[in-house]
Amino acid sequence: MTARPRCDDAPFDATRLANAATAALRAYDPGHDLPALRQRFGAVIAELGSNENALGPSPRAIEAMRAALADVFRYPDPRGAALKAALARHWGIGVDRIVLGNGSHELLMMLTQCFADPAHSVVFSQYGFAVYPIATAAAGAQPICVPALPRTHATAPLGHDLDAMAAAVRADTRLVYLANPNNPTGTWFGDGALTRFLENVPRDVLVVVDEAYNEFVDTPGLSTALRLVDDHPNLIVARTFSKAYALAGARAGYLVADASVVAVLERLRESFNLNSLALAGAEAALADRDHLDHVRRTNASERAWLVAELAQRGYACLPSQTNFVLVDLGRDAAQLERRLFERGVIVRPMGGYGLPHTLRISIGRREENERLLAALDASS
Repeated sequence: MTARPRCDDAPFDATRLANAATAALRAYDPGHDLPALRQRFGAVIAELGSNENALGPSPRAIEAMRAALADVFRYPDPRGAALKAALARHWGIGVDRIVLGNGSHELLMMLTQCFADPAHSVVFSQYGFAVYPIATAAAGAQPICVPALPRTHATAPLGHDLDAMAAAVRADTRLVYLANPNNPTGTWFGDGALTRFLENVPRDVLVVVDEAYNEFVDTPGLSTALRLVDDHPNLIVARTFSKAYALAGARAGYLVADASVVAVLERLRESFNLNSLALAGAEAALADRDHLDHVRRTNASERAWLVAELAQRGYACLPSQTNFVLVDLGRDAAQLERRLFERGVIVRPMGGYGLPHTLRISIGRREENERLLAALDASS
Protein backbone atom coordinates (compact mmCIF):
# COMPACT_ATOMS: atom_id res chain seq x y z
CA MET A 1 0.00 0.00 0.00
CA THR A 2 1.38 3.39 -0.97
CA ALA A 3 1.29 5.83 1.91
CA ARG A 4 -0.47 9.13 1.22
CA PRO A 5 1.77 12.18 1.67
CA ARG A 6 1.26 14.19 4.83
CA CYS A 7 0.72 17.92 4.60
CA ASP A 8 1.27 18.86 8.22
CA ASP A 9 1.63 22.54 7.41
CA ALA A 10 -1.81 22.77 5.82
CA PRO A 11 -4.73 23.60 8.13
CA PHE A 12 -7.09 20.71 8.76
CA ASP A 13 -10.39 21.16 6.95
CA ALA A 14 -12.97 18.37 7.33
CA THR A 15 -15.19 19.90 4.67
CA ARG A 16 -12.89 18.28 2.11
CA LEU A 17 -13.77 14.90 3.60
CA ALA A 18 -17.57 15.28 3.52
CA ASN A 19 -19.47 13.08 1.13
CA ALA A 20 -20.94 14.71 -1.95
CA ALA A 21 -24.49 14.92 -0.60
CA THR A 22 -23.43 16.62 2.64
CA ALA A 23 -20.98 18.94 0.89
CA ALA A 24 -23.85 20.33 -1.17
CA LEU A 25 -25.94 21.19 1.91
CA ARG A 26 -26.39 24.44 3.75
CA ALA A 27 -27.14 24.26 7.46
CA TYR A 28 -30.74 24.90 8.51
CA ASP A 29 -31.15 28.55 9.47
CA PRO A 30 -32.98 28.79 12.82
CA GLY A 31 -33.12 32.60 12.71
CA HIS A 32 -32.01 34.85 15.55
CA ASP A 33 -30.08 33.60 18.59
CA LEU A 34 -33.11 33.65 20.86
CA PRO A 35 -31.37 32.63 24.12
CA ALA A 36 -29.03 35.60 23.71
CA LEU A 37 -31.94 37.90 22.88
CA ARG A 38 -33.82 36.79 26.00
CA GLN A 39 -30.82 37.85 28.05
CA ARG A 40 -30.67 41.16 26.20
CA PHE A 41 -34.35 42.11 26.33
CA GLY A 42 -35.51 40.11 29.34
CA ALA A 43 -39.23 39.72 29.88
CA VAL A 44 -40.15 42.46 27.41
CA ILE A 45 -39.16 40.53 24.30
CA ALA A 46 -42.00 39.58 21.93
CA GLU A 47 -40.98 36.31 20.28
CA LEU A 48 -43.05 36.17 17.11
CA GLY A 49 -40.58 34.52 14.75
CA SER A 50 -40.65 30.77 15.45
CA ASN A 51 -44.35 29.82 15.18
CA GLU A 52 -44.48 28.70 18.78
CA ASN A 53 -47.73 28.44 20.71
CA ALA A 54 -47.52 31.38 23.09
CA LEU A 55 -50.33 29.98 25.27
CA GLY A 56 -48.06 27.18 26.41
CA PRO A 57 -48.75 23.46 26.85
CA SER A 58 -51.45 21.70 28.78
CA PRO A 59 -50.87 21.81 32.56
CA ARG A 60 -51.40 18.05 32.47
CA ALA A 61 -48.43 17.74 30.10
CA ILE A 62 -46.21 19.75 32.44
CA GLU A 63 -47.33 17.62 35.39
CA ALA A 64 -46.56 14.41 33.50
CA MET A 65 -43.11 15.64 32.50
CA ARG A 66 -42.30 16.60 36.08
CA ALA A 67 -43.33 13.14 37.24
CA ALA A 68 -41.11 11.58 34.56
CA LEU A 69 -38.08 13.39 36.00
CA ALA A 70 -37.90 10.86 38.83
CA ASP A 71 -36.82 8.18 36.33
CA VAL A 72 -34.63 10.36 34.13
CA PHE A 73 -31.63 8.18 34.98
CA ARG A 74 -33.38 5.33 33.15
CA TYR A 75 -33.40 4.96 29.38
CA PRO A 76 -36.76 5.88 27.86
CA ASP A 77 -38.99 3.26 26.30
CA PRO A 78 -37.29 2.65 22.92
CA ARG A 79 -40.64 1.72 21.38
CA GLY A 80 -42.62 4.59 22.87
CA ALA A 81 -45.36 2.03 23.47
CA ALA A 82 -47.64 4.14 25.68
CA LEU A 83 -47.60 7.16 23.37
CA LYS A 84 -48.11 4.99 20.28
CA ALA A 85 -51.04 3.24 21.95
CA ALA A 86 -52.59 6.62 22.81
CA LEU A 87 -52.15 7.83 19.23
CA ALA A 88 -53.60 4.59 17.88
CA ARG A 89 -56.72 5.03 20.03
CA HIS A 90 -56.94 8.71 19.10
CA TRP A 91 -56.92 8.04 15.36
CA GLY A 92 -58.48 4.57 15.32
CA ILE A 93 -55.49 2.87 13.69
CA GLY A 94 -53.06 0.11 14.55
CA VAL A 95 -49.85 0.85 16.43
CA ASP A 96 -47.95 -0.79 13.57
CA ARG A 97 -48.80 2.26 11.44
CA ILE A 98 -47.09 4.82 13.69
CA VAL A 99 -43.48 5.98 13.86
CA LEU A 100 -42.34 8.37 16.59
CA GLY A 101 -39.76 11.05 15.90
CA ASN A 102 -37.68 13.72 17.56
CA GLY A 103 -40.12 16.23 16.16
CA SER A 104 -41.55 15.67 12.69
CA HIS A 105 -38.32 17.18 11.32
CA GLU A 106 -36.42 13.96 12.05
CA LEU A 107 -39.08 11.89 10.33
CA LEU A 108 -39.10 14.07 7.21
CA MET A 109 -35.34 13.56 6.96
CA MET A 110 -35.61 9.81 7.58
CA LEU A 111 -38.00 9.36 4.68
CA THR A 112 -35.45 10.37 2.06
CA GLN A 113 -32.70 8.47 3.87
CA CYS A 114 -34.78 5.30 3.64
CA PHE A 115 -36.46 5.70 0.26
CA ALA A 116 -34.40 8.04 -1.95
CA ASP A 117 -30.89 8.04 -3.38
CA PRO A 118 -29.02 9.54 -6.38
CA ALA A 119 -31.01 7.33 -8.76
CA HIS A 120 -34.34 8.84 -7.62
CA SER A 121 -36.04 12.22 -7.61
CA VAL A 122 -38.07 14.01 -4.93
CA VAL A 123 -40.80 16.53 -5.74
CA PHE A 124 -41.64 19.52 -3.54
CA SER A 125 -43.08 22.99 -3.96
CA GLN A 126 -41.35 26.32 -4.24
CA TYR A 127 -41.82 28.19 -0.93
CA GLY A 128 -42.41 24.90 0.86
CA PHE A 129 -40.86 23.98 4.20
CA ALA A 130 -37.06 24.32 4.08
CA VAL A 131 -36.49 20.76 5.34
CA TYR A 132 -37.74 19.17 2.10
CA PRO A 133 -34.83 20.27 -0.11
CA ILE A 134 -32.42 19.62 2.75
CA ALA A 135 -33.71 16.06 3.15
CA THR A 136 -33.47 15.54 -0.60
CA ALA A 137 -29.89 16.79 -0.74
CA ALA A 138 -28.88 14.74 2.29
CA ALA A 139 -29.93 11.59 0.42
CA GLY A 140 -28.16 12.74 -2.75
CA ALA A 141 -31.50 12.52 -4.55
CA GLN A 142 -32.52 14.68 -7.49
CA PRO A 143 -34.67 17.67 -6.45
CA ILE A 144 -37.69 18.72 -8.50
CA CYS A 145 -38.87 22.08 -7.19
CA VAL A 146 -42.23 22.98 -8.74
CA PRO A 147 -43.09 26.70 -9.05
CA ALA A 148 -45.73 27.86 -6.60
CA LEU A 149 -49.07 29.35 -7.54
CA PRO A 150 -48.89 33.05 -8.47
CA ARG A 151 -49.44 35.83 -5.94
CA THR A 152 -52.71 36.63 -7.69
CA HIS A 153 -54.23 33.21 -6.99
CA ALA A 154 -57.56 33.73 -5.26
CA THR A 155 -57.30 31.23 -2.39
CA ALA A 156 -53.68 30.03 -2.20
CA PRO A 157 -51.25 32.74 -3.31
CA LEU A 158 -47.70 31.33 -3.32
CA GLY A 159 -49.15 27.96 -2.32
CA HIS A 160 -48.78 24.48 -3.82
CA ASP A 161 -49.72 24.02 -7.49
CA LEU A 162 -50.92 20.43 -7.14
CA ASP A 163 -51.64 19.95 -10.84
CA ALA A 164 -48.12 21.02 -11.74
CA MET A 165 -46.65 18.87 -8.98
CA ALA A 166 -48.51 15.79 -10.23
CA ALA A 167 -47.27 16.52 -13.76
CA ALA A 168 -43.69 16.86 -12.45
CA VAL A 169 -43.61 13.29 -11.13
CA ARG A 170 -41.23 11.20 -13.23
CA ALA A 171 -40.59 7.50 -13.60
CA ASP A 172 -37.72 7.85 -11.11
CA THR A 173 -39.69 9.87 -8.53
CA ARG A 174 -39.79 8.20 -5.14
CA LEU A 175 -41.25 10.89 -2.84
CA VAL A 176 -43.49 13.95 -3.00
CA TYR A 177 -43.58 16.40 -0.08
CA LEU A 178 -46.73 18.43 0.54
CA ALA A 179 -47.32 20.80 3.46
CA ASN A 180 -50.93 21.46 4.34
CA PRO A 181 -51.20 24.13 5.65
CA ASN A 182 -47.85 25.32 4.33
CA ASN A 183 -44.98 26.97 6.14
CA PRO A 184 -44.03 29.79 5.47
CA THR A 185 -46.99 30.95 3.38
CA GLY A 186 -49.82 29.78 5.67
CA THR A 187 -51.81 28.71 2.60
CA TRP A 188 -53.62 25.40 2.12
CA PHE A 189 -55.47 23.14 -0.29
CA GLY A 190 -58.75 21.37 0.42
CA ASP A 191 -59.65 17.73 0.87
CA GLY A 192 -60.96 17.36 -2.67
CA ALA A 193 -57.74 18.69 -4.18
CA LEU A 194 -55.67 16.20 -2.20
CA THR A 195 -57.91 13.32 -3.20
CA ARG A 196 -57.54 14.23 -6.89
CA PHE A 197 -53.78 14.54 -6.48
CA LEU A 198 -53.49 11.07 -4.94
CA GLU A 199 -55.55 9.63 -7.79
CA ASN A 200 -53.13 11.17 -10.32
CA VAL A 201 -49.92 9.95 -8.68
CA PRO A 202 -48.56 6.42 -9.29
CA ARG A 203 -49.03 3.99 -6.42
CA ASP A 204 -45.26 3.47 -6.04
CA VAL A 205 -44.64 7.17 -5.32
CA LEU A 206 -44.77 7.99 -1.61
CA VAL A 207 -46.82 11.13 -0.92
CA VAL A 208 -45.88 12.82 2.35
CA VAL A 209 -48.44 15.28 3.74
CA ASP A 210 -46.87 17.41 6.46
CA GLU A 211 -49.68 18.48 8.80
CA ALA A 212 -47.63 20.32 11.43
CA TYR A 213 -50.25 23.08 11.64
CA ASN A 214 -53.40 21.05 11.09
CA GLU A 215 -54.79 21.59 14.61
CA PHE A 216 -55.12 25.31 13.85
CA VAL A 217 -57.36 24.75 10.82
CA ASP A 218 -60.88 26.18 11.08
CA THR A 219 -61.93 26.54 7.43
CA PRO A 220 -64.57 24.32 5.79
CA GLY A 221 -63.34 21.79 3.28
CA LEU A 222 -60.03 21.02 4.98
CA SER A 223 -59.88 18.18 7.50
CA THR A 224 -56.88 15.86 7.53
CA ALA A 225 -55.10 13.52 5.12
CA LEU A 226 -55.40 10.84 7.81
CA ARG A 227 -58.91 10.10 6.54
CA LEU A 228 -57.33 8.81 3.29
CA VAL A 229 -54.56 6.56 4.60
CA ASP A 230 -56.66 3.38 4.41
CA ASP A 231 -57.39 3.91 0.72
CA HIS A 232 -53.90 5.05 -0.30
CA PRO A 233 -51.06 2.90 1.12
CA ASN A 234 -48.51 5.26 -0.46
CA LEU A 235 -49.81 8.16 1.67
CA ILE A 236 -47.75 9.25 4.70
CA VAL A 237 -49.01 11.86 7.17
CA ALA A 238 -46.56 13.68 9.47
CA ARG A 239 -47.67 15.40 12.68
CA THR A 240 -45.97 17.21 15.55
CA PHE A 241 -46.56 18.17 19.18
CA SER A 242 -44.45 21.32 18.73
CA LYS A 243 -47.15 23.69 17.46
CA ALA A 244 -50.72 23.52 18.79
CA TYR A 245 -49.67 21.27 21.70
CA ALA A 246 -46.87 23.75 22.57
CA LEU A 247 -44.18 21.15 23.26
CA ALA A 248 -41.58 22.59 20.88
CA GLY A 249 -38.86 22.27 23.51
CA ALA A 250 -39.63 18.61 24.14
CA ARG A 251 -39.28 17.55 20.45
CA ALA A 252 -42.00 14.99 19.82
CA GLY A 253 -43.53 14.12 16.46
CA TYR A 254 -45.00 11.14 14.66
CA LEU A 255 -46.14 9.93 11.30
CA VAL A 256 -48.88 7.60 10.19
CA ALA A 257 -48.26 5.32 7.22
CA ASP A 258 -48.79 1.85 5.84
CA ALA A 259 -47.27 -0.79 8.11
CA SER A 260 -44.71 -1.68 5.42
CA VAL A 261 -43.48 1.93 5.33
CA VAL A 262 -43.22 1.95 9.11
CA ALA A 263 -41.20 -1.28 9.05
CA VAL A 264 -38.64 0.29 6.72
CA LEU A 265 -38.34 3.46 8.80
CA GLU A 266 -37.86 1.45 11.99
CA ARG A 267 -34.65 0.02 10.52
CA LEU A 268 -33.08 3.48 10.63
CA ARG A 269 -34.85 5.13 13.57
CA GLU A 270 -32.53 5.82 16.49
CA SER A 271 -33.24 3.53 19.43
CA PHE A 272 -34.10 6.25 21.95
CA ASN A 273 -35.07 9.14 19.70
CA LEU A 274 -37.76 10.40 22.09
CA ASN A 275 -36.67 11.08 25.64
CA SER A 276 -38.82 10.07 28.61
CA LEU A 277 -40.05 13.62 29.29
CA ALA A 278 -41.18 14.06 25.68
CA LEU A 279 -43.00 10.72 25.72
CA ALA A 280 -44.83 11.55 28.94
CA GLY A 281 -45.66 15.13 27.96
CA ALA A 282 -46.95 14.23 24.50
CA GLU A 283 -49.22 11.48 25.84
CA ALA A 284 -50.72 13.81 28.45
CA ALA A 285 -51.10 16.67 25.97
CA LEU A 286 -52.95 14.42 23.53
CA ALA A 287 -55.47 13.53 26.23
CA ASP A 288 -56.26 17.14 27.18
CA ARG A 289 -58.86 18.01 24.55
CA ASP A 290 -60.10 21.04 26.49
CA HIS A 291 -56.70 22.73 26.36
CA LEU A 292 -56.35 22.07 22.64
CA ASP A 293 -59.82 23.52 22.02
CA HIS A 294 -58.83 26.62 23.99
CA VAL A 295 -55.67 26.97 21.89
CA ARG A 296 -57.63 26.62 18.65
CA ARG A 297 -60.25 29.20 19.61
CA THR A 298 -57.73 31.70 20.90
CA ASN A 299 -55.47 31.36 17.88
CA ALA A 300 -58.36 31.83 15.45
CA SER A 301 -59.64 34.96 17.18
CA GLU A 302 -56.18 36.51 17.62
CA ARG A 303 -55.24 35.73 14.02
CA ALA A 304 -58.37 37.44 12.73
CA TRP A 305 -57.82 40.43 15.03
CA LEU A 306 -54.17 40.82 14.07
CA VAL A 307 -54.86 40.53 10.32
CA ALA A 308 -57.52 43.26 10.63
CA GLU A 309 -55.18 45.53 12.62
CA LEU A 310 -52.37 45.00 10.09
CA ALA A 311 -54.75 45.74 7.21
CA GLN A 312 -55.72 49.04 8.82
CA ARG A 313 -52.05 49.95 8.73
CA GLY A 314 -51.67 48.98 5.08
CA TYR A 315 -49.97 45.61 5.59
CA ALA A 316 -51.29 42.83 3.36
CA CYS A 317 -51.39 39.30 4.80
CA LEU A 318 -51.71 36.11 2.81
CA PRO A 319 -54.66 33.95 3.87
CA SER A 320 -53.60 31.63 6.68
CA GLN A 321 -54.81 28.50 8.45
CA THR A 322 -51.88 28.39 10.84
CA ASN A 323 -50.62 30.20 13.93
CA PHE A 324 -48.74 32.75 11.82
CA VAL A 325 -49.33 35.16 8.97
CA LEU A 326 -47.08 36.03 6.06
CA VAL A 327 -47.02 39.78 5.50
CA ASP A 328 -46.21 40.89 1.96
CA LEU A 329 -44.66 44.35 2.08
CA GLY A 330 -44.16 44.65 -1.65
CA ARG A 331 -40.61 45.77 -0.95
CA ASP A 332 -37.50 44.42 0.73
CA ALA A 333 -38.46 43.55 4.30
CA ALA A 334 -35.00 43.57 5.88
CA GLN A 335 -35.10 47.20 7.02
CA LEU A 336 -38.46 46.87 8.76
CA GLU A 337 -37.40 43.59 10.39
CA ARG A 338 -34.32 45.34 11.78
CA ARG A 339 -36.36 48.21 13.22
CA LEU A 340 -38.71 45.76 14.93
CA PHE A 341 -35.73 43.80 16.24
CA GLU A 342 -34.28 46.90 17.89
CA ARG A 343 -37.59 47.32 19.73
CA GLY A 344 -37.50 43.78 21.05
CA VAL A 345 -40.05 42.39 18.59
CA ILE A 346 -38.72 39.29 16.83
CA VAL A 347 -40.29 38.32 13.50
CA ARG A 348 -38.90 36.11 10.74
CA PRO A 349 -37.67 37.57 7.44
CA MET A 350 -38.27 35.15 4.57
CA GLY A 351 -35.36 36.03 2.30
CA GLY A 352 -33.94 32.55 2.85
CA TYR A 353 -37.10 31.13 1.28
CA GLY A 354 -36.77 33.38 -1.76
CA LEU A 355 -39.37 35.81 -0.41
CA PRO A 356 -37.31 38.88 0.55
CA HIS A 357 -40.38 41.12 0.46
CA THR A 358 -42.15 39.24 3.26
CA LEU A 359 -42.12 38.81 7.03
CA ARG A 360 -43.54 35.78 8.81
CA ILE A 361 -45.20 36.80 12.07
CA SER A 362 -46.34 34.25 14.65
CA ILE A 363 -49.63 34.80 16.48
CA GLY A 364 -48.72 35.72 20.04
CA ARG A 365 -50.67 36.60 23.15
CA ARG A 366 -52.68 39.81 22.88
CA GLU A 367 -50.03 41.83 24.70
CA GLU A 368 -47.34 40.55 22.32
CA ASN A 369 -49.47 41.33 19.29
CA GLU A 370 -50.09 44.82 20.64
CA ARG A 371 -46.33 45.30 21.10
CA LEU A 372 -45.85 44.30 17.49
CA LEU A 373 -48.39 46.86 16.33
CA ALA A 374 -46.87 49.58 18.51
CA ALA A 375 -43.44 48.80 17.08
CA LEU A 376 -44.82 48.92 13.54
CA ASP A 377 -46.45 52.29 14.27
CA ALA A 378 -43.18 53.63 15.67
CA SER A 379 -41.25 52.31 12.65
CA SER A 380 -43.49 53.79 9.96
